[in-house]
Amino acid sequence: MDEQLVQNAINGDDDAFLKLMQLYKIDLFKTALSYLKNEQEALEAIQEITYRAYKSIGTVREPSYFKTWLIRIMINYCNDQLKKNKRVLLNEDILQAQGISENHEELELKDAMLALDDRSREILTLKYFHDLKIKEIASSMQCPEGTVKTWLNKALKSLRGKLEEKGGNLNV
Repeated sequence: MDEQLVQNAINGDDDAFLKLMQLYKIDLFKTALSYLKNEQEALEAIQEITYRAYKSIGTVREPSYFKTWLIRIMINYCNDQLKKNKRVLLNEDILQAQGISENHEELELKDAMLALDDRSREILTLKYFHDLKIKEIASSMQCPEGTVKTWLNKALKSLRGKLEEKGGNLNV
């Protein structure tokens, strides 16, 4: 069903495109929020991504990877915003001021994720927060599956190291 909607959207069906955006808006929001750490900015990111996706829907090569394509656009947008703003991404005071209650382990994990390089953070987000398969990640990142496996292994090692520095652990 999703692939037919994607094909219809590629062929210019605006209703199909809107249905797809409705279908994936939660995934896009979670991705934006995990990068931007601000609900309002995450909502603005969804608006921008909707516009960008609409303008470039014709570039989708494989309808079955539409979700991956959308998330890739979101990640690129978020990385651009972070570079543009050059701000502190995670601060417990800001989180408490926003009323976000998270347990200590979640904060440690977020801190450790933010300490990773962009590629490591991206690959871990795609794999563990969006449950994408190695093949889908490889398609999204335009690299071989073996490379994704190597990067994922290195990212997990790095994340474990960051957590151990803080006295936490990672059970992945």
